[in-house]
Amino acid sequence: MAEMGSKGVTAGKIASNVQKKLTRAQEKVLQKLGKADETKDEQFEQCVQNFNKQLTEGTRLQKDLRTYLASVKAMHEASKKLNECLQEVYEPDWPGRDEANKIAENNDLLWMDYHQKLVDQALLTMDTYLGQFPDIKSRIAKRGRKLVDYDSARHHYESLQTAKKKDEAKIAKAEEELIKAQKVFEEMNVDLQEELPSLWNSRVGFYVNTFQSIAGLEENFHKEMSKLNQNLNDVLVSLEKQHGSNTFTVKAQPSDNAPAKGNKSPSPPDGSPAATPEIRVNHEPEPAGGATPGATLPKSPSQPAEASEVAGGTQPAAGAQEPGETAASEAASSSLPAVVVETFPATVNGTVEGGSGAGRLDLPPGFMFKVQAQHDYTATDTDELQLKAGDVVLVIPFQNPEEQDEGWLMGVKESDWNQHKELEKCRGVFPENFTERVP
Repeated sequence: MAEMGSKGVTAGKIASNVQKKLTRAQEKVLQKLGKADETKDEQFEQCVQNFNKQLTEGTRLQKDLRTYLASVKAMHEASKKLNECLQEVYEPDWPGRDEANKIAENNDLLWMDYHQKLVDQALLTMDTYLGQFPDIKSRIAKRGRKLVDYDSARHHYESLQTAKKKDEAKIAKAEEELIKAQKVFEEMNVDLQEELPSLWNSRVGFYVNTFQSIAGLEENFHKEMSKLNQNLNDVLVSLEKQHGSNTFTVKAQPSDNAPAKGNKSPSPPDGSPAATPEIRVNHEPEPAGGATPGATLPKSPSQPAEASEVAGGTQPAAGAQEPGETAASEAASSSLPAVVVETFPATVNGTVEGGSGAGRLDLPPGFMFKVQAQHDYTATDTDELQLKAGDVVLVIPFQNPEEQDEGWLMGVKESDWNQHKELEKCRGVFPENFTERVP
């Protein structure tokens, strides 16, 4: 019997809920058709808009905070692996091994502490803050349903009052239902009218506290991490001092495809033509009959035949320099007397003679030959040229031959020279193996 009663109550409740949904749906249709008045509260609607905005912002902040924590954890793992590598390569007989191991342990603990404090002081606070939104959202939706019930009861009561045949019993019952619906709605409405503005205003303090906590934790973390890094640096400096003779110094090895400039050794991509230049050294006999000293000027391997003739000599060319010729021969040519260098470009009315018509242009003083970049090169010093594949460079000698590093040339990009005609602004050094000689 109890079961039957329970089932009866359940069935009755379901039927009541179904009837309420039908009544609300009918009321909404009438309101949209303009046949029934709808209670409006613009102030409350603004509060709801603010609530939805606040919920969206809080949800995004929670998501981004979780991403930040995941990144901290990933950095912790990477730092731990790096320290483990140092411990493995640090030989037992090296001084400072114990100190280095202790620093690695403290580094690990510092990362763990930082992550845990972020969870406790930021993420958990964030979760608590967002935990209040689902309940309020549910109550806002329920208030909306109760408002429809109230409007429906009000319209039903008004229709009975204006009917031609009045039924006092029905009117009394409708009035009773109206009072009940109004009471339920107003109770919910009053509570939300107080809570929503308060919740909206609380966001400022929450954001301030959250980001202050994150900033403070990060600041302290980096301070402590800086101390550990300084301690590790001191240990390594001490190791270097005691084993200074065994210190491995990274130096660029001079080679045809790995030029040296300071500690730099740029090289083009593997397998490229410029990566393995062909080396040719010309050995030609002295011209027949000899030449009187001073009667002719020696010709640089890179000097055009026309320039040699203009210089005043009749000596035949000693052999044209090929694209892969080593930088040593170019450095030797740049060490000629200044008067010889200046006579390289034979010009008439400002144009170079002896070339094709398309190649005639004003050339910089001391011009030796042209090269074309086969690969991009990013300059790492202010005295270097920035090259893009295809750029044509006019090669000129170094002002001081002793400053030339093996494998590096001095030049000015043809486009820059044609535009500015100023060596001081345009010239720079570049790796020879990134380029190829062109006619």
